[in-house]
Amino acid sequence: MTFEDLGLSPALLRALAENDYTTPTPIQAQAIPLILGGNDVLGGAQTGTGKTAAFGLPLLQRLAKETPPKGPRKPRALILVPTRELAVQVADNLKTYGRHLRLNVTTIFGGAGMQPQIDNLRRGVDVLIACPGRLLDHMDSGHAKLDAVEVLVLDEADRMLDMGFLPQMKRIMNRVPKQRQTLLFSATFEPRIKAMALEFMRDPQQVQVAQNSTIAETIAHRAHPVDNSRKRDLLVDLLSKRHTDQVLVFGKTKHGCNRLAEQLAESGLPAVAIHGNKSQAQRQKALDAFKSGRARILVATDVAARGLDIPNLPLVINHDLPMVAEDYVHRIGRTGRNGSTGEALSLVSPEEGGLLRQIQRMLKAEIDLTAVPGFEPSQPVRLDTPIPKNGGGQRRQPAGGRPGARMGEQKPGGERAPRKPGNRGHGKPADRSAHAHAGPKQHRPGAGRPQERRDSRA
Repeated sequence: MTFEDLGLSPALLRALAENDYTTPTPIQAQAIPLILGGNDVLGGAQTGTGKTAAFGLPLLQRLAKETPPKGPRKPRALILVPTRELAVQVADNLKTYGRHLRLNVTTIFGGAGMQPQIDNLRRGVDVLIACPGRLLDHMDSGHAKLDAVEVLVLDEADRMLDMGFLPQMKRIMNRVPKQRQTLLFSATFEPRIKAMALEFMRDPQQVQVAQNSTIAETIAHRAHPVDNSRKRDLLVDLLSKRHTDQVLVFGKTKHGCNRLAEQLAESGLPAVAIHGNKSQAQRQKALDAFKSGRARILVATDVAARGLDIPNLPLVINHDLPMVAEDYVHRIGRTGRNGSTGEALSLVSPEEGGLLRQIQRMLKAEIDLTAVPGFEPSQPVRLDTPIPKNGGGQRRQPAGGRPGARMGEQKPGGERAPRKPGNRGHGKPADRSAHAHAGPKQHRPGAGRPQERRDSRA
């Protein structure tokens, strides 16, 4: 099958051909005809399979066919995302696909000035890509008007409806026309989250091209047991032996990632850190250093689990296991993309045996647990070890968020609780969302799917 077979317009086919995109991925082949037919679609596929193009191409075709209403151009398509990284990457992809269309694509997110975003909204927007917190700021101030939205997309929908986003989503839903096309795409859909998503959709068609929470078969999984106090030493030993590889290392806390990056640098291993407490400029600088090769090691919290597209990344290391097994999917999804091979390596302390068991149950497969000579743990890793109750702020919270969050209080998932209208105070709104450099060109349309989550500020 080719993109021509899917019924895409000549302008879109021309842009795809110019970027050597010829063969649609399974999620694209199944979802694009359904979306072009006007259906609501609930789409699930493992990360790196091209979900952005699956909704982006038919969305652009629909908007290009229709004549915008007279007057200021209000957004006709709204794409909601959980992070800055994802917002920028989706925008870059859509601009690539729609380069021969007269459509304006704009992003709004926290960590950036309000006024440039206001100016962009005033000039007119066809496709608005936004993080919920900052979008609510613009809605409350009257700068973002959603009454012309025809297509609503929730990208990484499991996160959008989980971890405190639901109250924000309900406010936004109340301002979007009920007669619309709604598209939800994600790598994973828990039954609880899926049930909530269906409340916003009309007779949705479901597309699931891989088993929920599955990982690319091209990724090799290994684990090394080691005492928690010796993880850094083992990491230095492993990285020193693989001195040419570009490596993404996941830690648990923001402070821990900073410290680990400093210690790696002190050991002669150029490393940079990225997490939610970094300013946008700092995050951009770290990502640029990593992608350019000036720093071959990126140490990150789960802010990077949904926000980075790094072509041909060979190795992902879990310095700390995630507290929720499905986050392993999103972390490891940074490697083994588009059919390339990748390696997922986890350092497992005796206290993390229960977390490893969670991951193995989700994968329905064992992960080889082999000690590195000289770094054997003081006690064996037991899979029946109780999961720690204090996960450093990373445990999942009930969908709908924490009750009673106060104005400006930090919520999980990357945004602050929105200020209530009429009680906004003075000065600039709080930083609510997230963003980063979109990275190099993808090998397939939409194939670079960012990911992210429990880092308390995306």
